[in-house]
Amino acid sequence: MLILGIETATQQVSVAIGGHEGVLSVFELSRGRRHAETLAPAIEFVCRQAGIEMTEFGVVAVDIGPGLFTGMRVGLSAGKAIAQALRVPMIGISSLDLLAFPLRHADRTVAAVIDARKGELFYAFYRTVPGGMQRITDARVGSIDDLVGDLMARGQTIVCVGDGALRYRDEISSGFRCDFAEQFLSHPSAAPLVQLAHAKALREEWVNPWEIQPMYLRAPDAQINWSTRAGGAQ
Repeated sequence: MLILGIETATQQVSVAIGGHEGVLSVFELSRGRRHAETLAPAIEFVCRQAGIEMTEFGVVAVDIGPGLFTGMRVGLSAGKAIAQALRVPMIGISSLDLLAFPLRHADRTVAAVIDARKGELFYAFYRTVPGGMQRITDARVGSIDDLVGDLMARGQTIVCVGDGALRYRDEISSGFRCDFAEQFLSHPSAAPLVQLAHAKALREEWVNPWEIQPMYLRAPDAQINWSTRAGGAQ
């Protein structure tokens, strides 16, 4: 079964094709917030490189967040449109799960941390288990002080991964001693997306396109701004 993976929850646009043979083709590009302009050519590129026709996909996998609102909506909308056109099911994976998965061979707890902007972070903690990673806390949104407090409360050796961890590396290091994953692992990738989705597809853990729901840990920025303005007008 061939899977098309679409990941747009952060500044990076990532598309991959995979199946029982592993990951066959990957495209990754960071161009700020130009997700809508980049995604369609990216899908065409991975299909051409892998010699795959769109009609060959049996599942469409998407990153459901948390992440940047506009980028998430681009990927989810495109994924749903493709799945509906092909009449195939979908699988949604959290962006934090995608960050943690490449560190599945680590010998310590992993903190996946995404920059949520406005001085906030999306994060969750993971531990290694046979064949992958297990999330051991709920995904949450909080300040850098919240993250450092949670790191200290765990009292364990931890490796932090993600653009949020790198952006606030100095603040984290001053409050808690931990290691940091490499820069190239700082964004969720469609490569682990199709790997994780393939395992779920084998168990038929998929849903209809209209059932896919994004993971919002806070209101969209436009809604926050409107609420702030409305509150100030009272």
